[in-house]
Amino acid sequence: MSKNVRRKDKSAFSSEIEAFIRTFVEELINDNAAIFAGAGLSASRGYVNWKELLRGIAEGLNLDVDRETNLVALAQFHLNERRNRSELNRRIVAEFSDTREPSENHRILARLPISTYWTTNYDKLIETSLRNGGKIVDVKYDVAQLKTTLPNRDVVLYKMHGDVDHAEEAVLTKDDYEGYFRKHEPFVTALSGHLTSKTFLFLGFSFSDPNIDYVMSRVRVMLHNAPKQQYCIMRREQKAAKEKKESFAYRKHQQTFLIKDLQRIGVHTLLVDEYDDITRILGRIESDYRQRTILVSGSADDFQPWEMRDANRFVANLSRSLIEKHYSIVTGIGLGIGPSVIAGALEPILLERLKFRQSQLIARPFPFAIEDKRERERVHEAYRQQMVDACGIAIFIFGNKRKGKETKNASGVLREFEVAVEKGLKVVPVGATGHAAEELWRRVDADFDVYFPQATKAVRKLFSAIGPSAKKDPDELTATIINLIGAIRRMKG
Repeated sequence: MSKNVRRKDKSAFSSEIEAFIRTFVEELINDNAAIFAGAGLSASRGYVNWKELLRGIAEGLNLDVDRETNLVALAQFHLNERRNRSELNRRIVAEFSDTREPSENHRILARLPISTYWTTNYDKLIETSLRNGGKIVDVKYDVAQLKTTLPNRDVVLYKMHGDVDHAEEAVLTKDDYEGYFRKHEPFVTALSGHLTSKTFLFLGFSFSDPNIDYVMSRVRVMLHNAPKQQYCIMRREQKAAKEKKESFAYRKHQQTFLIKDLQRIGVHTLLVDEYDDITRILGRIESDYRQRTILVSGSADDFQPWEMRDANRFVANLSRSLIEKHYSIVTGIGLGIGPSVIAGALEPILLERLKFRQSQLIARPFPFAIEDKRERERVHEAYRQQMVDACGIAIFIFGNKRKGKETKNASGVLREFEVAVEKGLKVVPVGATGHAAEELWRRVDADFDVYFPQATKAVRKLFSAIGPSAKKDPDELTATIINLIGAIRRMKG
């Protein structure tokens, strides 16, 4: 039985949920995570669930939708009586055609590197949130679409029960479900393959859909009763106002049996008490994932107080150590330090290709050939914003440039610090490298509780150890930075 989100500390999760977060972040890193979205994911934006969609239909049949348990059969009853589905189509269009803003859950998911989505929903919230996030979405709601591939796609969204723009083809009645495995067999095959190879998180899904039940049972049998572990987040049954104790106890009892049956088909249920807890879990997943990607910001015309040889060794050591700790690096290839960042990162990536991935290094040189100053600054700012968006921690080293005979702190490094703080990154200016990094270290040190409100003693001590008075030893300083990053990631907030 799943445990609660702890009630005494609203910011804390149970060990069960913490374990899930760690697992799902690893699957994100390995590009192996998938989402299955049910009606509950759209409910917060005001879209109706199946019961509300069919309420008017039930009334037309002199039935009470609240007493009906088989809504697919209810839709079929209507079709049997009317001999056409125009009213069902009208209801789908009326309820799901209007464009609504995606929820925070949609926005978080859209920012994560998830390339596979499945849904039984007719609305367009998922594709809207993904496109708003700058992703190219290949939407599949018809078998013919499975044969084509949208160029440069980032995400494939399988709308297995249809789309609001084609309500006449939407899967809704018993006739639709009974013919699904003949008319939509490629969808069944694709979903079966994904359930075998990917780790799914089911959100807003009640598991009452007969198609999903069939597919998951089929996968379980194919895998000899040992299906791949999948996850769902479900709200624990809550007592409604004026509800009788017996009725509430019965619903809780039902949920217990549902959880056990989901476990049988490979779905582990994580129970929460409030829907807001789902947003907090997704937020933690995003935060933990982003903190595995580190911006290395810096530039150097002058390496003083370091010897150039030691400085290059330090930068390469730092980059190599980050890769070996399975972090990813994002860098703008700053003047003077860029080659050492790349060389240090590539060494383990190229020598141990089964252990490390080329995707762990994202190098984005700034375009300097733009003659118009305003346009160049605009493009550079966009580059900075995009680089920072991909990260959860930012390291700042050196940071200077020559202007005539004078060496000044690099404005680009200072700006990247500002953007990182604005976007909520944990900032690690290495004061021992001097220049802009020293200025930024002093700024953080003077207001440490603002930049690190949940800092442990270990974080405070390690941050002090990378300050201006730290030893300029490449190996020792690298080890301290790596330990500091680990301590930051272990913080509560």
